[in-house]
Amino acid sequence: MHIVYVSDGKAGHRSQALGLFKALQRQSIETVNFEEISIEDLALFTLIAGLFRRSISQLNTPPDLIIGVGSHTQLRVLLLGKIYAQAKTVILMKPNYPLAWFNYSVIPEHDGIPASDRVIVTQGALNPIVNEQRHQSGRILIALGGSSKRHQWNADKVFTSIEQIVKQHPNNEIIITTSRRTPEQFVERLSAYPFLPHVHFFPVEHTPQGWIFEEMQKAEAVWVTEDSVSMIYEALTAGCKVGIIKIDRLKSDRITRQLDQLLTLNTSDTAQHNCLYLEMNEAMRVAEILLKK
Repeated sequence: MHIVYVSDGKAGHRSQALGLFKALQRQSIETVNFEEISIEDLALFTLIAGLFRRSISQLNTPPDLIIGVGSHTQLRVLLLGKIYAQAKTVILMKPNYPLAWFNYSVIPEHDGIPASDRVIVTQGALNPIVNEQRHQSGRILIALGGSSKRHQWNADKVFTSIEQIVKQHPNNEIIITTSRRTPEQFVERLSAYPFLPHVHFFPVEHTPQGWIFEEMQKAEAVWVTEDSVSMIYEALTAGCKVGIIKIDRLKSDRITRQLDQLLTLNTSDTAQHNCLYLEMNEAMRVAEILLKK
């Protein structure tokens, strides 16, 4: 199986496509290859000309599956699907075009689109993480986000939550990290705080690529600020117990309601308030559905 991923250059979108590719690779009985091509290399004139030639020179191998994530990739995916008629097109989001224009759309539940023969509904976005069963008892990761279009960062509230987690787990190894959205003043405040030796602070600027995913594999529990929705699902997929650090909400929408609904699905008898422990591997589930289809 040859997969072509139409890329808009965004790391979060690429992570979703890689998640599906790796899941297909693990489940397929045949070899699965991955070819990434930028939308910048897929000029509309080239694609329109390709409709008549039934191929384009930019692709090394005719695809079996064409994947796109992001609004700007959808037209390219659609046209590539017309050029390579044997290929199936898959959009990993709610598309801007009619659902019937693509073979499959993989859409998070919070978008409110019902499942059908062409729509696969997921809990959150796909990611490339699997549970490697390497979690260390007593190891806690605290992952901090920042303000978003639906959340307002409240430094005192978040700091109080961190202090409470640290005090409640005096015998645990605790790792704290930030994101690109974490306010600089808050990072400075954490850097200056006299944490005990069992607490380690790693600002995102000081971590290599892939560090956070490795820490999720080692952590028994992960606490995440509620604005970082994708990280909540990543930690759940890694097999961690996930705690939610509340911050101020600017508005209620489908995503915040989905988070609240997730908290009601808690299956752990020993979990604390605002804590999740759910078995989740949406990329593997979607790959299984696609392979059956």
